[in-house]
Amino acid sequence: MTTTAKRTGNPVTRGILFVHSAPSALCPHIEWAVGGVLGVAVNLEWTPQPAQSGTYRAELSWTGDAGSAAAVTSALRGWNHLRFEITEEQTVSTEGSRYSFTPELGVFHAVTGMHGDIMIPEDRLKAAVVKAALGETTVLNEIDKLLGKPWDDELETFRHAGDGAPVRWLHQVV
Repeated sequence: MTTTAKRTGNPVTRGILFVHSAPSALCPHIEWAVGGVLGVAVNLEWTPQPAQSGTYRAELSWTGDAGSAAAVTSALRGWNHLRFEITEEQTVSTEGSRYSFTPELGVFHAVTGMHGDIMIPEDRLKAAVVKAALGETTVLNEIDKLLGKPWDDELETFRHAGDGAPVRWLHQVV
């Protein structure tokens, strides 16, 4: 499904929302919240999520203003029992973004480059090295967090669709 948002004059971008698991009672509320952010009615095609009984999955390709992925994340992040990811492509004046959410870990955000690679800002990398030098953690553990590995580990089971359902990967490195 593809949705084009109402424009407000900001740079136009596009992205994909992956709802990996949501209880059936939450599905219409997700559509309402996403539609409220994008400014258009959203009707997702919900299919059962085989990784968690009683939950459903859906995806939405969207076009809208830069910053829409952050706004959708803000609208959805407070709901327990929901797992989702949303991407936003870069524009000539904005960077791309990737957001992931799980009830256990909360929100992960990363800036992404033109090919979907996560771009780690220098200050965050320096902070990780300092934490490791102070003995609070290891550099590898902090780099894993900066790359969203804990979120990827938790969401991987939910990313795989059931028999016959379409599967779209967030990023593919060639």
